[in-house]
Parts: sequence; C-alpha cells; structure tokens
Amino acid sequence: MMASFGQGTRRHPRTSGRTWSRSGPDRATLGIIGAICAVAGFFVLGIVLGPVAMVCGWLAMGRSWAGSRSVPALIALVLGAIDTLLALIWLAGAGAMGNGMF
Repeated sequence: MMASFGQGTRRHPRTSGRTWSRSGPDRATLGIIGAICAVAGFFVLGIVLGPVAMVCGWLAMGRSWAGSRSVPALIALVLGAIDTLLALIWLAGAGAMGNGMF
C-alpha cells in the first residue's frame, strides 16, 4: 500500500466561508467601477480613465464576448472606448501646428 504523500484533506478541510475567488474584486464590482470611470472620463482625464474603464469592463465580462454580459460591464467597455477615442482626437487637435500661437 502506498501512503497519501501529505494530502491531508481530513486535517484541513476547506471551509465554506473561503470558497470564493480571493484574487480581487468580483465582476459586478468591476463593472460598476468601470462605468463610473467611463462617465467621469468624459469630464476629466479621459485619456487615463477611458482605458481604465475599458479594462474594468473587459474583466467584468469575463474576458470573453460569449455568454451573458452584465449591463454595467458593457456600458464601461463602450463608453471607455468612446472616451479614449475622443481624448486621442482632442490631443491630436491640440498638438496640431498653429495651435492659436503666433
């Protein structure tokens, strides 16, 4: 007979209170954070908050287009993309020649 080689499930069973993922916030929270960042990005720091909203939305969707999508995650992803695009257009326009100087 072989020994169990240290797999002592009898001594330390997994408790029911620690069954969730401990790697970070859950998907619903990420979707709400992303939606808030996306809306705030229209007013301040769109070049920063837009990509943050897109990442939060993508992670809240489970890094996949398949399956059920939560509404805040989809809002965060779409508005974050619009935020980023508008911020890039604004930066390109601000950096153009003649920018009102001279």
